[in-house]
Amino acid sequence: MATTLYLIRHGETEGAEERRYKGSLDVPLSADGKRRMAAVGMRLANVRFDAIYASPLSRALKSAELVAAPQGIAPTVVEPLRERNFGRWEGLTFDECRAGFPDEFNAWFQKPLTSSPVGGESTLDVRARVVPALTEILRRHNGGGNIAVVAHGGVNRIILCELLGMPLENIFRVEQNFGAVNIIELWDEVPVVNLLNGIAENAL
Repeated sequence: MATTLYLIRHGETEGAEERRYKGSLDVPLSADGKRRMAAVGMRLANVRFDAIYASPLSRALKSAELVAAPQGIAPTVVEPLRERNFGRWEGLTFDECRAGFPDEFNAWFQKPLTSSPVGGESTLDVRARVVPALTEILRRHNGGGNIAVVAHGGVNRIILCELLGMPLENIFRVEQNFGAVNIIELWDEVPVVNLLNGIAENAL
C-alpha cells in the first residue's frame, strides 16, 4: 500500500513583491496568501489526512492550519522543516545582495551546495536537517495513508531532489510557487511523482 505525501509550499507572504531573502525571518502570510491556502484546504478537503506536518515559521504554520481546517486536525510542528537561514542577507532584496555582496552572490548561484552568505546555511547544511526529519515522518506512516508537509520553497526543493534522486546541484531547476502542491506516492519507499508545483485547482 502506498503512502501519499502532499508536499505544500506556504502561501504568499506580506511584501512578497519586493523579492527579499526572508529565510528564517518570521514573516506573516498576506491576505492573498491566506485566501490561497484556504482554497488549497478546501480543494484537498476530501483527502483524509492521517497527519499534517509544518515548519515552525508562522507563514508555513498558518498555511498548514488553513489546509488542516476542513480536516478537523491540528498540524504538528517539525522544527527542522524551517526555511534556510540566509545570514546577513536576511531582509535584503535580491538586488541589494547582488550589489552589496557580489562575491557571495555569485558563489551562491555557481556552487549552491556549499556556498552560503556569512552567518547563513548552505544547501548541504539544510539538507542535513531536512532529510532526517522527512525520513522520520515517512517512517511513522510507512503503512500507507495520506500525509501533508507544509514547508518552504528551499526545503521543498531539497525534499523533491532527494525523492527523485536528482543531484542537489540542480535545485534551482525545480520551481515551487506560493501555495504549490506536490503529490508523491511512495511504493515500498519508491517515490512516484503525480503532481509537481501544482495549484489548488488541479491538486487532485
